[in-house]
Order: sequence, then structure tokens, then C-alpha cells
Amino acid sequence: MTVVSVLSIVPRPSARRRALLAAVVAGSLALTACTSAEPEPDSTPDQAAATLVEQHDLEGLDARQVIERLDTMPVAERPDDLWASVEPDQLVLSDPTGGFEETALPMPADEFYLSVAPYRTYTHDCFFHSLTTCLGELGGETVQVTVTDEATGRTVLDETRTTYDNGFVGLWLPRDLTGTLTIEHDGDSTTSPVSTGGDDLTCLTTMQVA
Repeated sequence: MTVVSVLSIVPRPSARRRALLAAVVAGSLALTACTSAEPEPDSTPDQAAATLVEQHDLEGLDARQVIERLDTMPVAERPDDLWASVEPDQLVLSDPTGGFEETALPMPADEFYLSVAPYRTYTHDCFFHSLTTCLGELGGETVQVTVTDEATGRTVLDETRTTYDNGFVGLWLPRDLTGTLTIEHDGDSTTSPVSTGGDDLTCLTTMQVA
């Protein structure tokens, strides 16, 4: 995206986020830290929104730019006081130390962000990718990524990529795609169906290369 614009930042209720976090905490293992306990609120949503954006130098950035900044950030530099959950239609920002007031940035209308953590030995359960807390096994590894459109047989993506420090590789795909994702690593490969609709996952952690 070549045009940088300030997109609307709107507070949203935290009930959905709380339900999601509770489910993830209940089902996740100690392998990664995608969530943590929720503190009591101590600020208003409007105050939290302004604080999140200003504190983390996100003014003027759209959802795509925020995602690319946070997902590619070295793990050691990631903030403890910012959670960023990628949903199909919005990027939800919250402060786990400030009461979980939430701020949402709209996602691109024609693109879907799928973050994939291929693994060999261990993984974790995930549905919505957490940009600042989810960790995969294979950080800094070279992988070949291919995405094929099931309906047309067309190759949508065919690139050699390096996984981020968090073990994930981020894929911007067309919306409403049903296809197949193949990842190759060190002579081994794994394949998974993928889809990019409004109810689909943004975090794929079930692809074991072997």
C-alpha cells in the first residue's frame, strides 16, 4: 500500500476479546505466551486509545503498517504493555496492564492477513494471531511459501521467505480465497488448506514440516 493515511480509531466493547482470551488461556500450553491474566480497568476507553497510539508511536499508521511493524519486530524489543490481535476485519489493540480498553483499526478491504508458524517439534493453539505475544519454533529460517487458488488453479503466491524472529511468516492474501498453502523447509514440506473469509483464522500453527 503506497498511501499512508490515518484511519479511524474506535473503542469497541471488550466482551468478545475477553471470551477469546479465556478460550485461548484454557486451551494453550506453556509453550508460548499468547495471553496473560486480565487486570481490572483503571482508565476510560478514550484515554486508553490515545495512550496506546501515542505511547507506541503508531500515530498515522494504518492496520497493515502496524501489523508489519509489530510482526517483524525482534522478540526482545516487543512491548509488554501492548497486545495486538489480528482479526479478519480489524486489528484490535489493547493494553493488558491498563484494563483491556480496546482500540480497533480496520483491515484492508481487499486483503487478508494470515500469519503462519511452521514447526518441526512443538507448536501452540491459535486462532487470531497475537503480534506481540505469539511465538513459533522456527525463527529466522528460510522457507518456500506457495499459495494456490483452489477454484482456478492459479498460483497466488510463490516466494522464498525468512520467518520472523517470532517464528511466523506473514502472508497478505486476497480476501475470500479458498486454496492450498505449501511450505518447504530444509528439504521437507507441509500442505494445508487455507481460506480468507470473514470468519476464518488469522493464525495458522498446525503445519508440521517433516
